[in-house]
Amino acid sequence: MPVAEAGSEPASPSDLRTLLRSREYLVLLVLAALIGVPVSAAAFGFLALVGELQPLIYTDLPKALGFAGTPLWWPLPLLAVGGLLAGLSIQYLPGHGGHEPTAGFKAAGAPAPVELPGIFLAALATLCFAAVLGPEAPLLALGAGLAAGAVRMVKRDPPERVSAVLGATGSFAAVSSLLGSPLLGAFLLMEASGLGGVMMTTVLVPGLLASGIGALIFVGLGSWTGLGTYSLALHDVPKATPPTAAEFGWALVVGLSAAFAGAGIRWLAVRLKTHVERRRVPATVVMGLVVAGLAIAYAEGTGKAASDVLYSGQTALDPLLRHYDAYSVGALSLLVLCKGLAYCVSLSSFRGGPIFPAMFVGAAVGMLISHLPGLSLVAGFAMGVGAMSAAMLRLPLVSVLLATLLIGAEGITVMPLVIVAVVVSYVATVRLTPLPAPEAGHPE
Repeated sequence: MPVAEAGSEPASPSDLRTLLRSREYLVLLVLAALIGVPVSAAAFGFLALVGELQPLIYTDLPKALGFAGTPLWWPLPLLAVGGLLAGLSIQYLPGHGGHEPTAGFKAAGAPAPVELPGIFLAALATLCFAAVLGPEAPLLALGAGLAAGAVRMVKRDPPERVSAVLGATGSFAAVSSLLGSPLLGAFLLMEASGLGGVMMTTVLVPGLLASGIGALIFVGLGSWTGLGTYSLALHDVPKATPPTAAEFGWALVVGLSAAFAGAGIRWLAVRLKTHVERRRVPATVVMGLVVAGLAIAYAEGTGKAASDVLYSGQTALDPLLRHYDAYSVGALSLLVLCKGLAYCVSLSSFRGGPIFPAMFVGAAVGMLISHLPGLSLVAGFAMGVGAMSAAMLRLPLVSVLLATLLIGAEGITVMPLVIVAVVVSYVATVRLTPLPAPEAGHPE
């Protein structure tokens, strides 16, 4: 299939029209639609497995052992086991457990089939045992790997560019509903991969098709099984008020705060990672114990559930906003500190995605700042989500969409504030990030 390669000359409009009208491209769209069904079903199954195992491990197991409820110390042995399993998967299985989360969110090529079990097991150990990372990065890798593997089953030696495009459509299908909208998942992959020109059009159209089909599969399976869609969503969002001049000033503060917090989290995570890599398995166990200790310290200090600190934060965003009046300034401060450190430790050692913990930490920061005069709750919440996402992902457009689409109808009202906070956070993050050292023989 005539897909432009990276670094090639931009295709002319006539070349693009020829490509889109070609028989090969129509075949590609059909394959994308067919691939979207099993890949999205597999992604739903993975999320359903995680969703069933989490309460089984943290709620049902202690009751089965005779405890009246989940003991406060329960995360300690569980996260030690999770760290052991994740460390073994990363150290000894092909593929090193997939995406390295300290590198931020990056769309990569499809993993080889032999790497998929290691990615699956490392992600399962991370998510089920409550390390502070999300499912999006493993889902992207698993979706791309399954799609590319399906292509090889149909055609022994498919063209490399066809495999790349269909691998990308597998990623689109795998995260079709995870972020709340198939369109948002498409923007995430577009901005993360840096696609442009004819390549963006070539990949985007089949990717959108697979994403839309994937969203339908998620809805259908969620309704049929009664498990839900595992889609990011908020309910009962308070009414947003029109932005004020004071809130635009607070947008600068939120953006800068997120940039410095994100830089600190990334700096510490990278340095911890160098120590973890020296002794992968025992160090990952230790990091799991640190996450558990932070969750216990938060629960002891605030009287609230340790689950506020554990897990990615995807399902905790809704109750955090819904019960905002139950969180004092002290509780929110301790939540930001403990969740941020647990996020940092998890980035350094486990395997998973950085999006949901960044959103949760940002939301807590925004809610904390909203206790000060001149900033409303919804505006602070949305600006915190967008600004922290921009700091950790370095994807400004996706960060704006994450924050505004998350809060539904109220998102349009606060969008100008979110844009300012995201832009400030993104620019400050770029300024705070050291330039990579020039390669030997290639002086600047």
